Amino acid sequence: MASPYTPKNILITGAAGFIASHVANRLIRTYPHYKVVVLDKLDYCSNLKNLNPSKNSPNFKFVKGDIASADLVNHLLVTERIDTIMHFAAQTHVDNSFGNSFEFTKNNIYGTHVLLEACKVTAGQVKRFIHVSTDEVYGETDEDALVGNHEASQLLPTNPYSATKAGAEMLVMAYGRSYGLPVITTRGNNVYGPNQFPEKLIPKFILLAMRGKVLPIHGDGSNVRSYLYCEDVAEAFEVILHKGEVGHVYNIGTKKERRVNDVARDVCKLFGVDPEKSIKFVENRPFNDQRYFLDDEKLKKLGWSERTTWEEGLRKTKEWYTQNPEWWGDVSGALLPHPRMLMMPGGRGHFDGSEESSLVTDEKPSQRNHMVVPSLRSAPQKLSLKFLIYGKTGWIGGLLGKICEKQGIAYEYGKGRLEDRASLLQDVVSVKPTHVFNSAGVTGRPNVDWCESHKTETIRANVAGTLTLADVCRENGLLMMNFATGCIFEYDENHPEGSGVGFKEEDTPNFTGSFYSKTKAMVEELLKEFDNVCTLRVRMPISSDLNNPRNFITKISRYNKVVNIPNSMTVLDELLPISIEMAKRNLRGIWNFTNPGVVSHNEILEMYRDYINPEFKWANFTLEEQAKVIVAPRSNNEMDASKLKKEFPELLSIKESLIKYAFEPNKKT
Repeated sequence: MASPYTPKNILITGAAGFIASHVANRLIRTYPHYKVVVLDKLDYCSNLKNLNPSKNSPNFKFVKGDIASADLVNHLLVTERIDTIMHFAAQTHVDNSFGNSFEFTKNNIYGTHVLLEACKVTAGQVKRFIHVSTDEVYGETDEDALVGNHEASQLLPTNPYSATKAGAEMLVMAYGRSYGLPVITTRGNNVYGPNQFPEKLIPKFILLAMRGKVLPIHGDGSNVRSYLYCEDVAEAFEVILHKGEVGHVYNIGTKKERRVNDVARDVCKLFGVDPEKSIKFVENRPFNDQRYFLDDEKLKKLGWSERTTWEEGLRKTKEWYTQNPEWWGDVSGALLPHPRMLMMPGGRGHFDGSEESSLVTDEKPSQRNHMVVPSLRSAPQKLSLKFLIYGKTGWIGGLLGKICEKQGIAYEYGKGRLEDRASLLQDVVSVKPTHVFNSAGVTGRPNVDWCESHKTETIRANVAGTLTLADVCRENGLLMMNFATGCIFEYDENHPEGSGVGFKEEDTPNFTGSFYSKTKAMVEELLKEFDNVCTLRVRMPISSDLNNPRNFITKISRYNKVVNIPNSMTVLDELLPISIEMAKRNLRGIWNFTNPGVVSHNEILEMYRDYINPEFKWANFTLEEQAKVIVAPRSNNEMDASKLKKEFPELLSIKESLIKYAFEPNKKT
């Protein structure tokens, strides 16, 4: 056995993620004389709160950045005098690798290559490079095998994820042999425990059970996996760091195997629910390996052994998720049977969940804030977004396309009709979108009065079509951004006009004056059953295009008479770009998609007079008088936009937004 190794300055990649955060916290706590630098780009499955136990430790520093940035990696190795690298950063979810395999190649192979090259050019500075791989590189183990794969077994990966991990291993081996880099590779079984992003089996099952939902099992559930508790794995890495031999591979495993069916039943037992009613078998994923089985004797000879029993580990994990249900925010997309999460930068970037970021730049050496983003800037990383938009001929759909062009986002308009499921599926297959935007539907020609005499057509488009699209998106793991309406409320005794008390997202619609509003309220209620939908309640939309007849300003400026009632409204120039940002953030649920506050008809027309036409005049009439010239009553209300304002603090009030986006650009001099 080699002499024990003692590091000084350790770089841990991906340590805002699950396994690496437990390793980092353990090393920082146990070895205060080790300096630990964490490098993480904060992808969707990372969370700075995972490092809460270490955030105030003087031997800890966090750097937000991508391992694919050679400049940043070289900078860190030199300025932090790194002598040890523990490389955890990777895309790891097999399901995602089938739909976004290039992202896995970029992160898992290219990122590893960048780190290896940086070690090579620092000429002997790095004394240990511990590369974290996976048991999946061995491929499927025979069901009747009594002995697991040992470290010299052939690598036979069967999916894009494991193939990229095997490819990275080959690079690590090559740099060890060609350049003498002091490399060690680990291959581990499945890990579970607190802090894990719930796209993985055990936290997914626990969160679904907490919510009273069924547990989806791929195929027949006979697949066998071995599970290790996270603290036992962190201890394994501690042992390998200090006692592992350069040039060697170590399996981190357990011989205690469980079928997926058994895991689901154990979770049901923990929650006291009937597994016969709580388990649902769904379509299997492509080539779902039947079994992974490791021989872990080599690591045991270094002094490591598994400490946590399955029952104890599962109980601890359940307790943690029960106590921290909002740790990961909205994870409804990850809880789908076949999730397809975006590879998104800027994941959970706050230690305490506060609005203010604790990231700082250009920190002086004397400062004790250990959250550092170096002033060195690498090339900006672009998201591989592609939008499928329905409603090409509509106002909002057309504007969405223009915004995508301006932002350089790939998009296509859907060719299928919403009520035709087969044509929607064809769109998804041919376009391969990351998100779907639905701005299609019937509002009436020229207004909602049309819906009163065309009820069947209105139901077909607004209810049946929208639900069909939502279901197609759900089956394909896609988030649907659905443009809805706030015209499903009217002022009442709990929300009186002028009170400043607006309707919230959770309030029950109370306006049934028009058939259009009835269909929109109906479909909104049904869409609550779909956890892949983000519903945006638009009201009285306004834009800078004052020639557009659908623009609320244009409409009322052309009426002979108008009512004068304060209402919430949506300035599209400001809010449509926000809808795209919401898609990038994978936000879900119902949102009042209006600018904060209210504005009355007269206040808008006064602005129109002051900015556009000094000679403009208008007259008012009452609701009773208005009722004589329209078929269906109109909705008047105030929407509470505080939820949207909290997510986007820069959002302007309705009057400020009107001036900035509608009137100032059109001001007559």
